[in-house]
Amino acid sequence: MQEPQRGIRAAYAESTITVYQAYSSEIGLPAVREGRFPAVWKRDRMTWIKPSFLWMMYRCGWATKAGQETVLAIEITRDGFEWALRHACLSSYVRGLHPDRSTWQRQLKRAPARVQWDPERDLHLRPLTYRSLQLGLSGEAVGRYADEWTVAISDVTPLAREVHDLVSRSEPDAAAALLPQERPYPAGDELLAILRP
Repeated sequence: MQEPQRGIRAAYAESTITVYQAYSSEIGLPAVREGRFPAVWKRDRMTWIKPSFLWMMYRCGWATKAGQETVLAIEITRDGFEWALRHACLSSYVRGLHPDRSTWQRQLKRAPARVQWDPERDLHLRPLTYRSLQLGLSGEAVGRYADEWTVAISDVTPLAREVHDLVSRSEPDAAAALLPQERPYPAGDELLAILRP
């Protein structure tokens, strides 16, 4: 089946969706232990959540990059995720989608969430032909994410290392079998219409 050029693929259940972030152990380990982000986590900064496990692996270098050694799987409510999509703006101007650049800039400034589409990755972290969602949260969305939407936080760093080890040993089938089961998320065209260039 042909993948849509821009689509949300994620591990999700009836009422939750799993997104990924990577942090230093100073933030990641207390978050797992307490099931919520610790005080040292900065609410005044934009935080990017990623439904794609392999895109997260690309971003954090299989949990080896400085400050990204702890990979978290954060289960959030689908209601919250979809609220963020409804209140999001594309992170870059697209002629034809936005009336003009200044309108887009005003929307971007007001929006508590922003959407970026980046090439999905394969097991070797090479770019694929289709793109995956990154969702940036700021302002009101960050507070909602931390205080209302987050259902559970787990440490998937051991999984990242195990998958990477299998890839390094040229065992792609075994590595792929361990990946989270991501499937097209039923966001609906009306939800993504203004977010797909």
